[in-house]
Amino acid sequence: MKSGGRRKSIAFIVLGAAGVGCAVALNIGWIIVNWREAGLLVAGILLFPLIITGVVLNTIFLVREVRRNEQHETFINAVTHELKTPIASVKLHLQTLQNRQVEEAKRHEFYQVMVDDCDRLLGTVEQVLCAGRLRALGRTDHRPIDLGLMVDECLALARTRYRLVPGALTYRETLANGARPCVLGDEADLRAAVSNLVDNAIKYSGTTVHVAVELEQTDAVRAILRIRDRGIGIPAGEQKQIFKRFYRIPGTITTRIKGAGLGLFIVRAVVARHGGKVFAESDGPGRGSTFTVQLPLVVSR
Repeated sequence: MKSGGRRKSIAFIVLGAAGVGCAVALNIGWIIVNWREAGLLVAGILLFPLIITGVVLNTIFLVREVRRNEQHETFINAVTHELKTPIASVKLHLQTLQNRQVEEAKRHEFYQVMVDDCDRLLGTVEQVLCAGRLRALGRTDHRPIDLGLMVDECLALARTRYRLVPGALTYRETLANGARPCVLGDEADLRAAVSNLVDNAIKYSGTTVHVAVELEQTDAVRAILRIRDRGIGIPAGEQKQIFKRFYRIPGTITTRIKGAGLGLFIVRAVVARHGGKVFAESDGPGRGSTFTVQLPLVVSR
């Protein structure tokens, strides 16, 4: 699917370049043949840049449309897989419990697997709904939120969900005045953003998870949240692309990790809606990555 989209993009680029070349050749030939027609010459000189601009813009538009359609198809395939897999797993375990006599210990194991599959299914649905809600226009009711407490709760949930060993996910606070930072925002959206960053750091860490989360407040203006991992890293050319909707880094390693390409899009949209910034840093593939979120604090009056 992806190779077909790239071939279409290359075809459109070649077609656009051929159109520009033909237009240039025809214009030069027309000037040479009809150099005495001063009025037509002036008109041709004026219209020629407009024609070239139109051809170039049309080619760019077509290439973008091809890439957007390719991303949509990738997203649909990923979401379909994310929905079908847990449903099939739950159905299989229910049929096993229904048709066979299962020992008590095995039955509890099946129950836990089905609960995990339901959580995974619910997470996918929430991702899609959250992305749609963030794209819709309209203001939400913001209220003061204890950012440190919320981050602590998100980390506790991640430790339970991924069954992490002690020390795999660490948390540290660096506060100027000793008080936890308070931000004004929507708690559900901010919780989704923090959870997405932590989940990504864990999923892309590989077999050994070592994720460090730090909340820093050095002034009275903003709070800084950093999530560091020692995972697969991010190529330099992809560090801005990864925040786009449906975008996933090409490669065999990233494609094996399940996802719909919405997590970081949600993070960027939530942070931007709260007046903050988010960016990624990495020394390259295999060297881990750091995601930094900057959020404005509630101003005391």
